[in-house]
Amino acid sequence: MPGVAVEAARPTVEFDHHAPEFTADPVREYAQLRGKCPVAWTESYGGHWVTTRYEDIARIARDDATFSSARHAETDGIQFVIPESKALPQYPIELDPPASTPYRELINPLLTKKAVDALTPMIAKHVTEVVDAFIEDGRADLVHQLTNPVPTAVTLDWLGFPREDWKRLAGPIHDLFAAIPGSEREARGGMGLAFMGDRIFELINARRAEPRNDAISALVEETSFTDEELASVIFLLVAGGVDTTTSLTGSTLVHLANHPEDRERLIREPALLDIATEEFLRKFAPSQSMARTVMSDTEIGGCPVAHGERVLIPWVAANHDPEMFPEPEKLILDRDPRAHLSFGIGTHRCAGAHLARAMFREMITQVLERFPDFVLESPATPTESWGNQSGWDAIPVRFTPGPKRGTAISTAKANLDVRTMTLAAVEPIAEGVLSLRLTGDGELPAWEPGAHLDLILPSGKVRQYSLCGDPADRYAYEVAVLREPAGRGGSAEVHEVLGAGHTVRVRGPKNHFPLVDADHYLFVAGGIGITPISAMVRAADQAGKDWTLLYGGRTRASMAFASKLHDEYGDRVRLVPQDELGHPDLAGAFASAPKDTKVYCCGPEGLLDAVEKTVGDLELHVERFTGGGTDRIAPIPADSREFIVTLARAGATLRVPENRTLLEAVREVVPGVPYDCEEGYCGSCETRVLAGTPLHRDSILSEAERADGSTIMICVSRCASDRLTLDL
Repeated sequence: MPGVAVEAARPTVEFDHHAPEFTADPVREYAQLRGKCPVAWTESYGGHWVTTRYEDIARIARDDATFSSARHAETDGIQFVIPESKALPQYPIELDPPASTPYRELINPLLTKKAVDALTPMIAKHVTEVVDAFIEDGRADLVHQLTNPVPTAVTLDWLGFPREDWKRLAGPIHDLFAAIPGSEREARGGMGLAFMGDRIFELINARRAEPRNDAISALVEETSFTDEELASVIFLLVAGGVDTTTSLTGSTLVHLANHPEDRERLIREPALLDIATEEFLRKFAPSQSMARTVMSDTEIGGCPVAHGERVLIPWVAANHDPEMFPEPEKLILDRDPRAHLSFGIGTHRCAGAHLARAMFREMITQVLERFPDFVLESPATPTESWGNQSGWDAIPVRFTPGPKRGTAISTAKANLDVRTMTLAAVEPIAEGVLSLRLTGDGELPAWEPGAHLDLILPSGKVRQYSLCGDPADRYAYEVAVLREPAGRGGSAEVHEVLGAGHTVRVRGPKNHFPLVDADHYLFVAGGIGITPISAMVRAADQAGKDWTLLYGGRTRASMAFASKLHDEYGDRVRLVPQDELGHPDLAGAFASAPKDTKVYCCGPEGLLDAVEKTVGDLELHVERFTGGGTDRIAPIPADSREFIVTLARAGATLRVPENRTLLEAVREVVPGVPYDCEEGYCGSCETRVLAGTPLHRDSILSEAERADGSTIMICVSRCASDRLTLDL
C-alpha cells in the first residue's frame, strides 16, 4: 500500500478499490490500510473517505441522519456506491428513513424466514434442473452453469417473470455487477437489461388485472404506490436477489476446491452447513462495499469529515477486523460469526438475507451430494473489479459423472420438513423438567450433538428444544423441557397440554452448536443447558476423548440428568448445586485445563457472561438461551415487567406484557416493521424513541448510545420506565 500523507488531520492515501491490484486481494489491501491509517482520504473518483474498522463502519451504516444513502440532486446517480452509478432508482435502498420505511414495510413480509421456507421446494426444483443439465458430462463451468442461472431463475420465478426471461437476464445482470465502472462491459450489461423496465411495467399491469401466486401480485395489492415506485422496488429485488448469491456460492466453491479438508468435513457433518454459511458470508462478502454522503459535519475515528463528502464503508473490511473476529484471515467452519456485516446493518440491512441463504445452502448441498469430488480444471477467473461486488467469471471443474434426478427434492432442507410424531413417553426427570420421547413411522433423520428440534405446539407456537438422547437411536428423539413461569407460554403448554400418546408436529433436526473434534473438552452446563451438553458428553466419551463436565443448578433436585451422569461417568462429572456449594469454580477449571482444550457452555446468560470473562485463551463455544430449551431467539429475561408502548405514527397504544417481546406487540399493528435476527445483533429493527427510557439488551449500541436513549432494538430491548413512545 502506498504511504500516507497527513494534511491538517486529513490523512491522504492513493487508493482505488476498483483497480486490478486491489481486486487481487481486497482483504490484504484493507488490512494494510487499517494498520497504518484506519480512516483515510483518497482523491479517487472525485475524493472520498475510506473506513476499515468494524466499529466505524457499523456506526456509519446505522446513522442515516448523518450518513445518507439518498440522491440529493436531480443530476445525481445512485449514491450508495462509489463511483456513483447512473442506474435506475432502486427503492428503498437509496432512500433514508422515514421515506424508506413504507417500502420496507411493503417488501419485508415477502421475505421473512417463514415466507422463504415456503419457497424451499421451488428452490430445490431449480437447483435440481440446473445440475441435471450437466451432471452426466463430468465437467462444467460452475458460474455459467450453476451459480448464475440458479439465483436468476429462483428470483425471477418468485417475482413472476416468464420463463423466457430467466436466461435472457442472467448474463446482463452478471455483467452489470462484474464490470469496472464506466467500462464497455458495464455498458453491455445496461443494454442487455434495457428491456427489463418495459417488462416490469407489463407485469405490474398484468397482475393488477389478473393476480397470480407470485411476489409481483402481492406488491401490486398495495395501492398507495405508483407504478414507477413499484417498478423501482422490483428492479432492486432482481438486482439484489441474483448476483450476490452468485458471488457467495462461487467464492465458497472455489474455497472448497482449494481446501478439501473443509469440503470433506461438510460432507461428513452436513448439519454444520447452517453455521458455516455465516462464516462463508463473513469471509466472502458478496457486497464488498457501499457508500454514504455526509449530511452534517462530524468525525470518523478522530478525523473531521465535512457536509457533502462521500464515505466508503467496506463490509469486507469490517468482516476482517481482528478486533471483532480473531484470526479473521482464517475460514473456521464452526466459528460463530453472526455479527458479520455482509448483509449490512441497520435500516438498510438486506431484506433478502433469508432467500440468499436458502439458495446458497441448496446449491452447496447438491454439489456435495451429487459431485463431491469436483476439482478445478484450471484456475477460477475472478471478475474485473471487486470494489463494490466480488464475483467470478469462470469456475471450470471436472468430476465423476452422476445420474439425473429428474424429480426435485430439497436436500438442504429435507430435515426441515414438518412431520407428525407421537409422544411415546412424557416423564418428570427433575423439578419442573419433563422428558419427552418422540417416535415416528420409521427411521428418522440423523442428528449430531448440539442439534435441536422445532416443536410446533397445538396452539401454533413454535419452540426449539435441544436433542439430548442417543444419536444412534434412529427411531426416537428425546428432548427435555423446563417449565418457565415467566416465559411466553410454550413451556407451560408442553407441561399442561401434552401427554403420552399425543401427537405433535416436529421440524428438524438442525444444528447451530456443533461439537468440534478435539483431544480435550471442558463442558460447562447451567440448569436446563445440560440438554445439548449431555449428548456432547456421550459423544466425547465414546470417542475416547479427555473430558470434564462442570454442571451447576439451583438445587440438586432441579438438575436434570445429574444422578445419571454422575453414576455413569464418576468424578469426571462435577455437580455444583448452588444451595449446597455455591457457584462453580470456573477460573480454577479453566486454569487447570490443557491449552488445546475446547470449552462448550450452555446455560443462563449470567453463566455465559462469567465463562466469557474467565475462559482466557481457551477456545470457547456457547449456545445462548435461558430456561427450558426455549427459542434460539433472545430469551425474555425472568425479571421483565409489563409496560405501555405508543406508536406515534400509527396512533396506537399497546400493552406489552412481561412474557412478550416489544417486537411481537408492535407487529400486531405494524406487521411490516423491519426485523431479522431477533437476537439484537443485526440492527434491522432499530427504532427511534420519542419518549420514555429504553432498557437496552442488544449487542449493537455503544454505552454512549445507550445513555442517549434515542433508539432501541425492539426485538430484545424493553422499557425501563412505565411508558415508551416510538416513531412508528
